[in-house]
Amino acid sequence: VQLQASGGGLVQAGGSLRLSCAASGSIFSSAVMGWYRQVPGKQRELVATITSGSSTHYEDSVKGRFTVSRDNARNTVYLQMSSLKPEDTAVYYCNTMSIIKWAWGQGTLVTVSS
Repeated sequence: VQLQASGGGLVQAGGSLRLSCAASGSIFSSAVMGWYRQVPGKQRELVATITSGSSTHYEDSVKGRFTVSRDNARNTVYLQMSSLKPEDTAVYYCNTMSIIKWAWGQGTLVTVSS
């Protein structure tokens, strides 16, 4: 499975962005998916998950500000981000929540200016 994240960019604090992550392969529709982010020099962290049935879970720091969704017909998972903060600046990736991960892809850079 190949993953392609997009939608990142430069935004002012308080602004919004919508990220997309498209996956190849029919296995996507049954996969629990996660959105991760990574700041240079730090470990990649999980910020949101969504099951095949669209049940969601969020890390505390993004709860109430980020919304994860998916379109299985398009093999795509989304991350709507609002009320963005400078500390949300990172490269964002999506991947399966399975122990055996798919290839990570390049991710998409989100930069939030203060």
